[in-house]
Amino acid sequence: MAAAAHHQVVHPVGLPLGPSVAGFGTDGIRGRVGTQVTPALALQVGYWCGQVLPPGGPVLIGMDSRSSGPMLVAALSAGLTGAGREVWNLGLCPTPAVPGAIRRLSASGGLMVSASHNPPHDNGIKVFGASGAKLSRAQQQVVEAGLAGVPGKASAAQGFSGVGRVRDRSDLLADYQRALVASVMGRRLEGCKIVLDLCWGSAAACGEAVFQALGADLTVLHGTADGERINVDCGSTHLDQLRQAVLDQGASMGFAFDGDADRMLAVDGKGRVVDGDQILYLWGSDLLAKGQLPGQRIVATVMSNLGFERAWQAKGGVLERTAVGDQYVHQAMEQMGAGLGGEQSGHILSARHGMSGDGLLTALQVATLLHQGGQSLADWMDSSFEPYPQTLVNVTVPDRQRRQQWQQCDPLRLAVEQAEAAMAGEGRVLVRASGTEPLLRVMVEAAEQGLVDHWAGHLADQAQQHLNLG
Repeated sequence: MAAAAHHQVVHPVGLPLGPSVAGFGTDGIRGRVGTQVTPALALQVGYWCGQVLPPGGPVLIGMDSRSSGPMLVAALSAGLTGAGREVWNLGLCPTPAVPGAIRRLSASGGLMVSASHNPPHDNGIKVFGASGAKLSRAQQQVVEAGLAGVPGKASAAQGFSGVGRVRDRSDLLADYQRALVASVMGRRLEGCKIVLDLCWGSAAACGEAVFQALGADLTVLHGTADGERINVDCGSTHLDQLRQAVLDQGASMGFAFDGDADRMLAVDGKGRVVDGDQILYLWGSDLLAKGQLPGQRIVATVMSNLGFERAWQAKGGVLERTAVGDQYVHQAMEQMGAGLGGEQSGHILSARHGMSGDGLLTALQVATLLHQGGQSLADWMDSSFEPYPQTLVNVTVPDRQRRQQWQQCDPLRLAVEQAEAAMAGEGRVLVRASGTEPLLRVMVEAAEQGLVDHWAGHLADQAQQHLNLG
């Protein structure tokens, strides 16, 4: 199969919007440390999370490698203990280790201090409820009301009192490691040459160890925890070093993780990028062949490639689409009883493995499935679907209201309608406001690259011209 025709044009990116008082974006609270994410904010978030999470168990906190992590963990812990809660600090760990431990220990909930793929100067807070899923919207609203000082709206809080305590439970990472190894059901990786890019982040806590436990022949890049270099020219958002290492080592495959290791992208032995759509198609095809995929259904988002959708339908499968965000995929999977879902960006959720986006688990599943079948990742890609050309253009739009309500901009809305009519069912347009950055994302895909380039450029120009007026 020819290399995937995927092009990305990125306009200058401004600093992420910090959490306003109503601060939960598409994936928790995130922003620049010291101006947008502060110890004072973390203290309040901890206190109000302590009020809304159910009683009966500890509240867990994990973090990635960022230098600001211990400061924010301390502030969150102070807020939680001020609300009378017992706090268990997991230390450096992948984000999925937190919901996994919540479920395993029947904890009341948990928090993860991370800004995911953002640069080192950012940080953030993700909050999980007692089920291990992201905090519900109703609970978020109580926390937001508390942060805003609106006591009436915060009245749904539990009203905990007293002073809690903090315990070091970094030992719980070993349980997560054992669960990862057990997830592959005895499949091994002896003789399989694999490159890992651990991104100086959370994956460094145990990524090398779990692949070694399965016998892989490893080359490791950026393999220690370094908060000053997390996500800097490495990891799932910067694949050049991984690609070069895979080619230099003659490896069968390479895996790159983001800062908190809840997502993963891969590179095959020919240097081709394997995104979340390809991973869903690979893993889904294996489950489909084994009769282990309920309803032959995969849940993906509006960003997933049209080529993936049509190839999956040709196999007899069903592709359901949600809004962007793994919490929406999670909700749809629960509602539909689906077994597999995820995002093009590399968040993959498996109902058999706890429904948490987990980059390390996904990488282990892909590697062991292929190796057991005597295939390389390149073999799989050669027989996989052909993606439609797709271009994503990020347009900086600082005005939040204009960005969120772009449909009210008549010239841009009419241009989108014109583009969709011109592609006549052989392509699509998706325009959406980022939930974490001051960006309007314009995505165009079609069967022909020329159409994609033309309409992506035209729509980005319309957005720049009409949404950034004086």
